[in-house]
Amino acid sequence: MKLLTHNMLTSKAIKQVNTGYPLLIEARDVKVSEVEFNPEFIAKIIPKVDWDCLRRAAEQLGHLDKIPASVPDTYENQQEFLKQAHHVLLEIELINGDLVCPESNRKFPVTDGIPNMLLREDEI
Repeated sequence: MKLLTHNMLTSKAIKQVNTGYPLLIEARDVKVSEVEFNPEFIAKIIPKVDWDCLRRAAEQLGHLDKIPASVPDTYENQQEFLKQAHHVLLEIELINGDLVCPESNRKFPVTDGIPNMLLREDEI
């Protein structure tokens, strides 16, 4: 599961959970693999990303190095920033582990990079 995906996930569908965001990550296997750089895509997705959440997720996976503390005002024209954002959003992957709801502590397994966010009957 790429960190871009993690940035969009929430567990607020669980009864009694108000926000369910950001999900905590308990990683067992993490993989970094090269993905073709597309600066236009990264520039368009940055406004939709919760940057603080992204940094926390990268830190939980042990990959916080070289990730800027904040998004620069003119990021669209900063190639180095776009490459750093590309790396953290698309090249760092959680392969196996758990996503944990910050309010209920419910664990959602991630197996072979696929998060299972299905709820049990008693959670609906």
